[in-house]
Amino acid sequence: MRLLLSTLTLALACSIAHAADTSPQDLFKQAQAEQPRYLETLRTLVSVDTGTGTEAGLVQIGAELEKRLKALGADVRTHPATPSVGNNIVGTFKGTGSKDFLLMVHYDTVFGPGTVARRPFRLEGERAYGPGVADAKGGVAMILHALTLLHDQQFKGYRTLTVLFNPDEEMGSAGSKALIAELARQHDFVFSYEPPDQDAVTVATNGINRLKLEVRGRAAHAGSAPEQGRNALTELAHQLLQLDALGDKAKGTTVNWTLAKAGDKANIIPALATAEADMRYSDLGETARVEADARRIIAQHRVADTQVSLVLEKGRPPLARNTASTRLAATAQQLYREIDRKLEAIAMRFGTDAGFAYVPDSDKPAVLETLGVVGAGLHGDDEYIEVASVAPRLYLTVALIRTLASQ
Repeated sequence: MRLLLSTLTLALACSIAHAADTSPQDLFKQAQAEQPRYLETLRTLVSVDTGTGTEAGLVQIGAELEKRLKALGADVRTHPATPSVGNNIVGTFKGTGSKDFLLMVHYDTVFGPGTVARRPFRLEGERAYGPGVADAKGGVAMILHALTLLHDQQFKGYRTLTVLFNPDEEMGSAGSKALIAELARQHDFVFSYEPPDQDAVTVATNGINRLKLEVRGRAAHAGSAPEQGRNALTELAHQLLQLDALGDKAKGTTVNWTLAKAGDKANIIPALATAEADMRYSDLGETARVEADARRIIAQHRVADTQVSLVLEKGRPPLARNTASTRLAATAQQLYREIDRKLEAIAMRFGTDAGFAYVPDSDKPAVLETLGVVGAGLHGDDEYIEVASVAPRLYLTVALIRTLASQ
């Protein structure tokens, strides 16, 4: 018995040592071998409608994700994503190292019930198609199969490896943003798995705000007594022209007025007019600057005796440019060079959940976005992924965790 135990101990030690010494080329070969299983998982995930708020589909896929995480050895807990539908799924793996990693992505899509029946998952040439195949079920599958590779390698060099799958990103993450922020602050590194449209990782994303403008005037008959009215629509038009220059091209800030409404009938001077704008920004000081400038500008009226008010609603914050993300991207680029590939480090105009994970003026956590599979056509009928990107991107996650855990 003692000899048997000694033999098993030696075999385990050799296995762990072999895993620790795995070369980049070996890791890439393992990722290539994993690609067919990745595609089968992706087919399973895409074949269920999980549009934000589609309870049946979100529950079904949520249960599948819980099952898979448990099979890999995770301690799995769920948190209701109230006021959204579905659960935030958190899986935790404990290791023997000193670094903490959070891998996160959403499993909801923008597509309603019945979409899968009309456009099922399909492989066509070097691309795979289907609703949410890139955004972001390709990222969900990427996390699951990176974990599978680490599990097969018996790698436990991290202290904690946490996975978060959330069900409401496409509608603003109302029921998950607080959890994202809480978990992120407990980890050294955060990897987010939105899809890039090229072989790239993202070091900065845009924040998203909404501006709401309201003008109140006075109704009157448009034919017999228009002078007795105070035209809210005319004042709104004046304000929109004044506010058209709120953006700042040098800082990448955009403010675009996209919705407007006024009046109920053509023969009545409108007493109420409203408009909404979409604001995108990356500079953290721009929210306060835009709000202050807007309030100063709306004080200048064209139509007397009208009241103009403005509300700026803060939405998803940006992942602002920072040294920690830049360093993390440089590590990723070096690891890609080890398998003779080039990786871009980019800033993107989209807003993502990485903004909730980012802590301004802090190097912890270091956040990196678009570690998902390469794809395009997001939110459209022709959404797809590049199949050739699967293995390199699997390799990248595994190599990053192994490398950073050893530093």
